[in-house]
Amino acid sequence: MRRILIVGAGQSGLQLALGLQVRDYDVTLLSNRTPDEMRSGRVTSTQVMFGTALRHERELGLAFWEDRAPGIQGFGYSVAGPPLPAAAGRVRRIVDWVGRLDEPARSVDQRVKMAGWLETFAARGGTLVLHGATVCDLDFFAGRYDLVLVAAGKGELVSLFDRDPARSPYAAPQRCLALAYVHGLGPRPEHPEYDAVRCTLVPGVGELLVIPALTLSGRADILFWEGLPGGPLDVFGAGESPAEHLARMLELIERYAPWEYGRATQVELTDTGATLAGRYTPVVRDPVGRLPSGGLVLGIGDAVVVDDPVTGQGANSAAKSAAACLAAIVERGDEPFDEAWMRSVFDRHWTTSARHATRWTNTMLAPLPLHVQRLIGAASDCRPVADRFANGYDDPADFEGWFYEEERAEAYLREVGGG
Repeated sequence: MRRILIVGAGQSGLQLALGLQVRDYDVTLLSNRTPDEMRSGRVTSTQVMFGTALRHERELGLAFWEDRAPGIQGFGYSVAGPPLPAAAGRVRRIVDWVGRLDEPARSVDQRVKMAGWLETFAARGGTLVLHGATVCDLDFFAGRYDLVLVAAGKGELVSLFDRDPARSPYAAPQRCLALAYVHGLGPRPEHPEYDAVRCTLVPGVGELLVIPALTLSGRADILFWEGLPGGPLDVFGAGESPAEHLARMLELIERYAPWEYGRATQVELTDTGATLAGRYTPVVRDPVGRLPSGGLVLGIGDAVVVDDPVTGQGANSAAKSAAACLAAIVERGDEPFDEAWMRSVFDRHWTTSARHATRWTNTMLAPLPLHVQRLIGAASDCRPVADRFANGYDDPADFEGWFYEEERAEAYLREVGGG
């Protein structure tokens, strides 16, 4: 029985720990929080899990909330146009559409999900250590395990993994982030019969995402602003109360996306920990970390690939990273987990999955080329474009064939009659 240590109890760390546990590996998991501390803490993300990531969870018997979380059937885009002169500065929509997903997506508050998975890991006999690990801790533990993995994207351990400049075009945050989990959001009148994520693009300002979700108190929706640093959305301070945070979010929605504000006039926060604000820099890191004593650790999930949440890829990439690592560990059998093997694990994940999510996300963070604007506009009148765009959230590799180059985009529009 091979002994494996995993540091970090998020999507990738817990999914991998539970997958190895099912296959009778001796797994020790380090978490810096108990399940109760997770549930009573602040929200951590805006996770939307699409079909492929959800299948990885189902294969491990971990889809505990599938019958309670809203089934998200579509992903829609609106684009805000310039203010109308006769409307006192209020903006209007110049684009509005929703594409249907081939498989339902779901969003489960990670306070619910990770607490439940952590309890499951312990109940199944896994060794759970409640400790915020340091580099010195890993140096001590490394010789006692066949493999050490770091699945924690924040804190001291991230320093083990050097930034990869060739894959990291940004050196600073590209968005300031603010979110709130709320009850009381009304349905979109255009599509009241099914749940969809709605993304509003406000050129020169940022993006608003509205996400159906499951939280501690049941059905909820996530209001999520992504603003350009230094712009009109960069106004959320660390010292404001949750009520002040929500009020500021609603003011901005009324100003920049009034079609969403109309259904948000009766919302209230789901709990006192339901707000979050911050920013971070998108980055890809070297997946192999070297400890002071010379031992090696393998980074997975957001320890090594951090994408801005504007395209909702974070939790999905973490799930795919864990699935790829699980398969590689099982395939390795009794062979040593050496540096060459560690790099091959990441290279496989990067080539098949992560690079596509990163390229797409970085493209959407930059000013959109005219041909991408044209694709988004064409989706209003061409169902194949809308549906293909929506399903790219599950498989960003599909964007390679029609999205990035103007010639391919125009050829695709001619093919589907959207030109």
